[in-house]
Amino acid sequence: MKAKPVNSRRGVLAGGSWIMDQVKLIDTLPQAEHLANIRSLQTSVGGAPGNVLTALARSGAPFPLSAAGLIGKDDSGTHILSHCKKHKVDSKHLNATPKAATAFTDVMTGAGGRRMFFHSRGANSLWTGDDLNFARHKAKHFHLGYLLLLDALDAKDAKFGTKAAKLLASAVEAGLKTSVDVASEESDRFVQVVQPALPHTDYLIINEEEAGKIAGFKVRDADGKLDTVTLRHAAGALLQMGVRELVVLHFPEGAFARTRRGEDAWQSSVKLPPKLIAGHVGAGDAFCAGFLLGVHEEWETQRCLEAGVCVAAACLLEVAGTDGVKSLNTSLALGKKYKFHPQLERVE
Repeated sequence: MKAKPVNSRRGVLAGGSWIMDQVKLIDTLPQAEHLANIRSLQTSVGGAPGNVLTALARSGAPFPLSAAGLIGKDDSGTHILSHCKKHKVDSKHLNATPKAATAFTDVMTGAGGRRMFFHSRGANSLWTGDDLNFARHKAKHFHLGYLLLLDALDAKDAKFGTKAAKLLASAVEAGLKTSVDVASEESDRFVQVVQPALPHTDYLIINEEEAGKIAGFKVRDADGKLDTVTLRHAAGALLQMGVRELVVLHFPEGAFARTRRGEDAWQSSVKLPPKLIAGHVGAGDAFCAGFLLGVHEEWETQRCLEAGVCVAAACLLEVAGTDGVKSLNTSLALGKKYKFHPQLERVE
């Protein structure tokens, strides 16, 4: 099949894990057999495509937004469809099934912002993406997440390694740019599930811990300090595994990107006053949205990273999902007002 020129395409199509987040603020993260008090409860549309598309819409992305995935035929599914309509996201490829309930996550947030996640995969585990015809879709960019939570796509494929890799390959063949995000979990599945997708991924956008698990590196010291040398090695290893253009790693201290040519870019996070931080749910996806907005508009990498950390900072201002994200200019103003943390130590 002849690839359609990328410059004739416009918009972001995001698919994968559609989740209803139930964010519960609790007074403590209890030990086994102990009790914690729930102080407040908020629900919001979450998951990689939900958070990314919502943050793009709230940021005023000047291009079409489209959703893909599978939800249940239930109240949560109806809420997600209404949410998409509210934010002018095309939900033609966001289908409902009677075979499973809409996925949900209980997010327990304790003092200091520490979180525990209890997730039910629901309908997401059944989604294969077979209904997507990338050759006919007008989107410029396909974002897929989260690998490790999409059972049907995480399954093995004889030719491509996994079904997700096959889906991404079809997007690339049709002329779309692709990006991938993965879930944070304690397992040994990262190499088996994620690695086959990398040769069909233009932009791998993940956090530092996920990068370490895929590449086999410990990116933080025993005291928790980010090891920037090892981080760079991990990014290089991921490129050697096949990432087509750029590895982008985000972390509380900021973000880092490395190109296939070995060019590096660093960006520290916004120095928000701690009293303004309401929650961390969705911050990684908000970063991804800011970065993808810049990628779509063909900004240089440093500017994309700055947009990413500023949209992530805006996300921190509210408890649930990407509720804190406003216009892109409003997010960028946070960086101007509160400045950025000191530059990360870079040892060559």
